[in-house]
Amino acid sequence: MKLEKSILDIDRGLDGAMGVAIVDLTDGHKYLLHANDIYPQASSIKICVLAELYRQAQQGKLKLTDMYTVNAADLVQDSDIMGGLTPGVTQITLRDLATMMVAVSDNSATNVLIDRVGMDNVNAFLSAQGLRDTRLRRKMMDLKAAGEGRENISTPNEMATLLQALYQGKILNKEGTADFFKVLATHKDSWIPRNLPDDLKIADKPGALEGVRNDSGVIFVEKRPYILCVMTTYLRRERDGEEAISNISLAAWRMFDRIARASEYGRVISPGNSSR
Repeated sequence: MKLEKSILDIDRGLDGAMGVAIVDLTDGHKYLLHANDIYPQASSIKICVLAELYRQAQQGKLKLTDMYTVNAADLVQDSDIMGGLTPGVTQITLRDLATMMVAVSDNSATNVLIDRVGMDNVNAFLSAQGLRDTRLRRKMMDLKAAGEGRENISTPNEMATLLQALYQGKILNKEGTADFFKVLATHKDSWIPRNLPDDLKIADKPGALEGVRNDSGVIFVEKRPYILCVMTTYLRRERDGEEAISNISLAAWRMFDRIARASEYGRVISPGNSSR
């Protein structure tokens, strides 16, 4: 399998640890490399917060249109939008907060949502999905908790399992599933899409900490959608981790795109081509 060779070559050349999970959403086939190792998630854990938010909305425990009034006490570092809003005056919906959490990884918005849905509820939801190694153990920018070892964690395999269950409609109803992926597909600066076609729908959430680079998401290739989760840690150079994710993403896309356009015998007929 050429994709497997490409990934192994990237892994060998990376000065750090890397795990990969790829799931073909058409036939369920998986490719896993160090996929059950546990990695710090950084902002990729926000996928789990988003899923619990939508689950509680579906259960009627909250509404995505519920209003939140910006509170100066909620502001933490790396809150590009929330930090510019007017405390005590500006009101936004929970869905707006979710969009900010995903699109610009706004940490204050994330923390407000964690308070709203409950950290214990997020972890109970993850346990109910059979995910033993995926945990939300601190809020964003809680350096004290991080210093005590309370890191937000997952594995490539478990994050792929969660995204697969969401994609297959096993967690949310049809409308909730569609809106969940609409929010997760909000345009953002991340590494899975970096070398892929601009018009390709990609619902992902990257994560970055010192020595850590991750990206997990669903790539909606027409007729052959797939999941890609790449997690790196112990990086000597963070840029190497970013490039590893982008290179694996490109290799995976080339394979799935080719399969999507080919017959069962491998013939590809591109639009506008005459047969010979």
